[in-house]
Parts: sequence; structure tokens; C-alpha cells
Amino acid sequence: MLPIAFAGVGETVVIRKITGDEKVRQRLAELGFVVDEEVTIMSASHGNLIVKVKESRIALGMDMANRILV
Repeated sequence: MLPIAFAGVGETVVIRKITGDEKVRQRLAELGFVVDEEVTIMSASHGNLIVKVKESRIALGMDMANRILV
């Protein structure tokens, strides 16, 4: 498993694991980042991402992107 930050632009990946404390995992789940959910990388710049998850586009900083494993 690798962090979602390593996925290429335009690539659709499936979330396999969310790391971090309970508060972080809960916040990501509220945004739609749950295990077995498909995520499409829309844009990437220096580890920061814009991703499409459940018909929404969400910006993720490098720290949060490294907690989502695909």
C-alpha cells in the first residue's frame, strides 16, 4: 500500500486504509474517504492534491494525503 499522493493525475484508485488518530479518520470519513471507496486524482502539485470522491472535489494537503493508503 502506498499513500494516495503517489497516484498519478487522472488515475482512479481504491482506498485500502486510513491511518492517523480517531479524530483524523473521522474527519476524512465525513468527507467521503472510506475504505473501498474509489477516488480520482484531478490535480497534483508538490504532494498537495485535488481529488474527486463521491461526486465532490476536495483539496488535500500533503499531510492528509499521506494518511490515505491505496
